[in-house]
Amino acid sequence: MSNSTTATTLAKRLTSSQTYWQSEAGRSLWETQRACLGPVVETRVGGHSLEMSMGPAMLTMSAIPHALRWSPTRQLADHDSTLICPPDQLALPDHCLDIMVVHHWLECLDDAHFTLQEAARVTADNGILVLFGFNPIGVSGLARQWRKRQQQFPWNGTWRSARRLRDWLAFVDFEVERVDYCCFRGRTSAKCGEHWESLGRRHNVPFGESYMIQARRRQRHAPVQRLKFGLKAPVSPAALGGVTRSGSSAHYQSNPPHLARSQKAKSQQALPQQTQAHKTQAHQSKDQESD
Repeated sequence: MSNSTTATTLAKRLTSSQTYWQSEAGRSLWETQRACLGPVVETRVGGHSLEMSMGPAMLTMSAIPHALRWSPTRQLADHDSTLICPPDQLALPDHCLDIMVVHHWLECLDDAHFTLQEAARVTADNGILVLFGFNPIGVSGLARQWRKRQQQFPWNGTWRSARRLRDWLAFVDFEVERVDYCCFRGRTSAKCGEHWESLGRRHNVPFGESYMIQARRRQRHAPVQRLKFGLKAPVSPAALGGVTRSGSSAHYQSNPPHLARSQKAKSQQALPQQTQAHKTQAHQSKDQESD
């Protein structure tokens, strides 16, 4: 990847963007973006994180011990914990990152949706995916209409709205938890004004120069099918073999009442016959003894 044409192209774009981030306008934007990101990542500890940033590192305030940064080439890697690979083929296993930050790279890539798909793949189920982008309906977005022919960063990128990225995230089974807008400044002002920044952040006015999208993976629940027990119609006692219910308890009768009466009558008729048979046998035994 580091020697390919794509890597060289991405390295040139990353290098050319540093001029903007070193300017007063770029530093002011980066500071407001970092202020938005701080409350999101400061409370997360442990695990791993990856930052694909066009500007300086933003995850320095995070307590996650294993923080990775992405670079298109080895020459641009600033420390040992740098991931060097294609942006749409991240050399990481599935669901391994607690924090995944994509900072303005989706505006500079030809196949940005593939990079977003990879970022979603490596984000853990309980992790967060953070996207930074330039707001096309902000003040800078309006000024960009007169600067489309300029070839320097950030005017040469493809600016997408937060609503468009919401649709992209839904395609990879992620849902947007929050969208924060930041950097509120006039058309001629290079720095983000403190008064306008405080007012815009408090009411989250969608006219900031940049936005931050916080998304999580959708939790899929297994469908639950309830089983219905019971009989559609009441059952007669005869169909259950003579089971009758009296009060709160049930008694079992081995024979129905009419069968019990007939059996009692037969036993009474058979009793005299059995008695006569016994007497006859007794006389015969006496006669034999006298002979």
